[in-house]
Amino acid sequence: MTSKLLLTFYALLLSLTLSAQYQADRYPKREFRAAWIQAVNGQFKGVPTEQVQQSLISQLNALQQAGINAIIFQVRPEADALYASTLEPWSRLLTGTQGNMPQPYWDPMAFMVEECHRRCMEFHAWINPYRVKTSLKNQLAPTHIYFQHPDWFVTYGDQLFFNPALPESREWICRVVSDIVSRYDVDAIHMDDYFYPYPIAGVEYPDDEAFARYGGGFTDRGDWRRDNVSLLIRKVHETVRELKPWVKFGISPFGVYRNESSDPLGSRTQALQNYDDLYADVLFWARKGWIDYNIPQIYWQIGHPRADYAVLVEWWARHSENRPLFIGQSVINTVQNADPEQPEANQLTAKMRLQRMYQSIEGSSQWPASAVVENIGGYRDSLMNEYHRYPALPPVFDFIDDVAPDKVRKLKPVWTADGYILFWTEPKYKEEMQRAVQYVVYRFDNKEKVDLNDPSHIVTVTRNPFYKLPYDNGKTKYRYVVTALDRLHNESRSASKKIKL
Repeated sequence: MTSKLLLTFYALLLSLTLSAQYQADRYPKREFRAAWIQAVNGQFKGVPTEQVQQSLISQLNALQQAGINAIIFQVRPEADALYASTLEPWSRLLTGTQGNMPQPYWDPMAFMVEECHRRCMEFHAWINPYRVKTSLKNQLAPTHIYFQHPDWFVTYGDQLFFNPALPESREWICRVVSDIVSRYDVDAIHMDDYFYPYPIAGVEYPDDEAFARYGGGFTDRGDWRRDNVSLLIRKVHETVRELKPWVKFGISPFGVYRNESSDPLGSRTQALQNYDDLYADVLFWARKGWIDYNIPQIYWQIGHPRADYAVLVEWWARHSENRPLFIGQSVINTVQNADPEQPEANQLTAKMRLQRMYQSIEGSSQWPASAVVENIGGYRDSLMNEYHRYPALPPVFDFIDDVAPDKVRKLKPVWTADGYILFWTEPKYKEEMQRAVQYVVYRFDNKEKVDLNDPSHIVTVTRNPFYKLPYDNGKTKYRYVVTALDRLHNESRSASKKIKL
């Protein structure tokens, strides 16, 4: 081969490699794509059961179409419950009055677990650990734990909280977590940014007595407060792991860890700080392995003068601490701000480019889900048509489990009264961690190379051991490939079958 031909060959090879890499970056097969559905906005409050259920089904259908593969659903906003609990009362944000059972009766968390799993979405149970009253005017149910142990609680401003300093508070919160994980098939326990309350200017947080009692060994009250929260985080993680080792524990902290002015390792920002103001040492938790994922809420725009989205994404990407890192996206902020380089466009394209630029960032979560559903600024259309154009499997949490299930058995197309169906048998397993809970079905042209890293070939992800084939005239041959996924999305070896359709 001549030198000219060799150069041409290598140029072509490089071009194909770069093209394949571009496609992988543009359409990743593995990506966390979540959305937060909150209760604190009152969308369920006092609404009849059937109407709430239909609203949730409509939201899930729209989010599924937008490529969302995980739902973070608020089940404990104020030391109460949007689920059947013997520990805490029914939430006023569901029934209108705390303690009142929904009529007709239903269990929102059980409903959402079933509906999310039906759509092959993860369900993350979102709890607020310390918050009890968002306003002191709110009435607690007579059965609330507050009336048995008022000494466990602290008032700050117009709100009531569990006292983070007390061992009894941590024990109670872990009891609640244990109850949820034991009785519901959740995929994760999730906390957001509310640890010690957001500071009120000129108002000292009232923990002098607690510090005098429990602060021995600490000369700095900030270090003591951070230790109080860290003790809870560690205990929650241990509680979850001991009950169901496949259930994850993740947090979504405020978007700034520390400013550079407070710590040379901090970000080039001038904003409230997790470490100094909320007493949440997020990086410490990640280093210790006490959280399984981190979704910092980077709800500002690119170019924000005090908290630039681009600066913060780059900072968190460098400080993932070997834990899965996702970005908390504000849908409304994104569509309301112009791209600095293309003023006629909003910032979605630029933000997605930044998010996918860093290897340590493995996805995002959209706030709020309702803004995606309502397609504000064409956001859902953009996800459907471009950024989530093809399905994506959630990342593998290999530090929890990296053993894939066995491959499916007895893959076979069968004519039935309902049409041409591709059937398979669930793989055998010995432990729950290796049980197949979902299946991925791929399709390739007859002589096309089988590349399971290309999500454009995924025709469905399903919990059923069958797939209805799109039969036409029986003259075109395709290769169908089926793999199994366990609870942590480890993917099995493939089974394949050539079929004429």
